[in-house]
Amino acid sequence: MLVQISEFVVPEANQGVGVDAKHFYPVNNRVIGKYDKATGKLTKKWQGPKGGPIKHLDSAMIMDGKLYAAHSNYPEWPMTSSLEVFDAGTMEHVGSHSFGIQWGSLTWVDWHDNHWWMTFANYDRLLGPNKTPYGHKANTLMVKLTRDFRPVSSWTLPKAILDRFEEMSNSGGSWGPDGFLYLTGHDPAELYRMRLPKAGSVLELVDIIPMNIRGQGIAWDRSQPRVIYGIIRATAKERAAGGNHKVTVLKLGYKN
Repeated sequence: MLVQISEFVVPEANQGVGVDAKHFYPVNNRVIGKYDKATGKLTKKWQGPKGGPIKHLDSAMIMDGKLYAAHSNYPEWPMTSSLEVFDAGTMEHVGSHSFGIQWGSLTWVDWHDNHWWMTFANYDRLLGPNKTPYGHKANTLMVKLTRDFRPVSSWTLPKAILDRFEEMSNSGGSWGPDGFLYLTGHDPAELYRMRLPKAGSVLELVDIIPMNIRGQGIAWDRSQPRVIYGIIRATAKERAAGGNHKVTVLKLGYKN
């Protein structure tokens, strides 16, 4: 089970969140904030220009002083994706790797077992040409890549969690301290514990853990054992009443 240990009201927390030893990094489409974990205070922010090349940042992970953000042109067609790189200290944009038109819309990235892991989402929402499904969510693909982004293996998602996504798809993912992969949907307040299959091409669902989030990007805090960050997107009604997005911090307890 997950026990909430902290919560921050953060206006940038609309798409996802990343975390390192001292800061957390909420993500919106063209904005990434940098907040002190101890105080919850904003220390720096990157913001891309409207109409610029950065359109839809979706999640973030931090490694060796760099922030890696999943990016796509969602909801435009055809779908394109890239990995955008920022200096986590200065919050300056320092690099980009384009995947072009390939597997779908990149929604999350992580580094595990000396490889990149990324999910390229597809959707049943009617955003494609002539109001057709935006790629069909069954085509959502998690890809394992080398350090220089050469694909090694890939897996689809089981119907059991695709059904829970309704017309949307897999929005967040992060490898946990227990060796399992944890995924989230676009909206559900759930964390999906997954593992790689011994055979075949479909990820295995281990269990579903309730989590105080509304889907979207997640990140395990590798500086604190069993601590995970997520977000709660404020609804239009909540925002009209003066509310805002939140970052939630939770700790995982094991059943055995």
